[in-house]
Amino acid sequence: MLQAWLLVVAIALLSTAGPARAVEPLRLAGERAIPLNDVIAYRHDVYASDGATDAFAQARAGRLSPLPGGSPNFGFQKGAYWFYLPLVNMQRDEPRWLLVQQYALSDQLDVYLRYPDGHVEHHASGDHVPFNSRYIRYRHPNFRLDLPHGEQVELLVRVQSQSSMQVPLVLYTPRTFTEVMRDAQFSTGLYYGIVLALLFYNLVLWLMLRDSGYFWYLLHTGAFGLVLFTLNGYGFEYFWPNSAWLADASVPLSICLALIGMQLFTRSFLELQERWPRGNLVSLGVTGFFVVLGIASFWLPYGTATPLASRAVLVSVVWIMVATVVMLRRGYKPAKLLLLAWSLFLAGTTAFTLLAFGVVPPNFWTLNGVQIGSALEMLLLSLALGSRYAGLRNENIRIVTENNERLERSVIDRTRQLRTAMAQLGEANVQLREYSQRDPLTGVYNRRHFREALSQALELRGTNGQPVALLLLDLDHFKRINDTHGHLVGDDCLNVAARCIEDVVQPRGGIVARFGGEEFVAVLPGLDAQQALQVAEAVRLRIQQTPVDNEGRNIRLSASIGVHTATGERATPEDAIRLADEALYRAKDDGRNCVRHSVSLV
Repeated sequence: MLQAWLLVVAIALLSTAGPARAVEPLRLAGERAIPLNDVIAYRHDVYASDGATDAFAQARAGRLSPLPGGSPNFGFQKGAYWFYLPLVNMQRDEPRWLLVQQYALSDQLDVYLRYPDGHVEHHASGDHVPFNSRYIRYRHPNFRLDLPHGEQVELLVRVQSQSSMQVPLVLYTPRTFTEVMRDAQFSTGLYYGIVLALLFYNLVLWLMLRDSGYFWYLLHTGAFGLVLFTLNGYGFEYFWPNSAWLADASVPLSICLALIGMQLFTRSFLELQERWPRGNLVSLGVTGFFVVLGIASFWLPYGTATPLASRAVLVSVVWIMVATVVMLRRGYKPAKLLLLAWSLFLAGTTAFTLLAFGVVPPNFWTLNGVQIGSALEMLLLSLALGSRYAGLRNENIRIVTENNERLERSVIDRTRQLRTAMAQLGEANVQLREYSQRDPLTGVYNRRHFREALSQALELRGTNGQPVALLLLDLDHFKRINDTHGHLVGDDCLNVAARCIEDVVQPRGGIVARFGGEEFVAVLPGLDAQQALQVAEAVRLRIQQTPVDNEGRNIRLSASIGVHTATGERATPEDAIRLADEALYRAKDDGRNCVRHSVSLV
């Protein structure tokens, strides 16, 4: 009975793998990419005990089988896989070809080339071999094949890996490889460009709003970007090119980080703690599992941690969709976009996971489904966050409106309290008006208030006939101070300069304002040109004689000042500022740290 059962199993396995046969040589002609799935033969070395000599002998004896269904995807398997194919190069002007294994996570690949004279060349690659051993610095393992014209060369590839056994081998001429990789790099760059744009956009929103949902979104998006960066081979290429341990540990660890961010984002977005406490506990439990798995991935074998994390992705997304549907049924409208986002992500990750376990064949959708699904998911999650924030804002507006109406209805009963509140509000408005007129850094008046004060002074001059002096001041070489000492020290210098100007101008009835950047302006009603020049010189000396302390070192300041005295009947603020500005530029042209008066007396 046992022997009969074993016979049935053997027949089933043989029917799945395809019959063993002699392998026909592949004739290479034309510049193109040549997938080897349909022509190459393979054998599963369960105990990884055979050497190249044994494998060549078995291949020549016709003991290898075609790929099952033409698919080079075998899922997670133990042992080693041997692939064999004789090659005949029919292109006289193209003796060099490139063999690419279009899967980045294989641990160890060995390529053997046996030539007609019997000598064998051996090349090794994979993420357990230093990255610089690759023929071309490229994320997928690749090998240079020297194929003499018209001669049959036997190609033998051995693959052993704890990762999913995916071996899509493709032959390229160098020119074809360059053209294909150009398009591939564009699509990959487009994906990571979307990820980076979403990261920076939502980082700004998180810094502005301090909403925890944006933080967990950043964690999920950044970690999932790292997942794909690792799965696509860029992690091994750019981050850990000489570390086999990091190449293995980074995959389950980045998956766990992405799933932690995913769970905590969903928990925050759906407000599970307040709206569904039991669901909140489940989410915390799932998050805790991924925390433990992420820590354990530093010690667990790759063949244990990665399949477990890959299966957990589906479980995690399914739970999130369940929680989203529950909240949607309870009337939580923001969950609609969330459900759509996770549905697209589930479709993409399902395709990727089924491909990793050898359930579905590789094609455009299974190979790129996780990128497409995750990109759409990240976009929709960002929109969902914005929609949720808009909903919260509208709710706040509604609450404020209701409170105002309630206050109006009770105004008769609470007249005394309202009067007190109105008095306090008046004081607050006075303070707010004062604050709105001030520059937040230096405390002097801002440019808008200066324009109002200058207009009033010029109108009053038309009534009483007194002149109005205008001082426009610019700190010399201020950019150099910022570049040398930093912007915080530059802010200290602006504050010191503002105090110096106020000390001179305010006792003479003038006002001081920050005109912009390192420029200040002062309005002095009633001063003629000679008096204005004396005040400007006093300001210049005060600034020059007041050093700024920077951690025990003194920073010396100087200023160039342009002065204009308005005496004409038709003086306008624009004319006065323009003439003072012209005088300021003459002061700069004359060597800075000096005072110049305008030529015209408008």
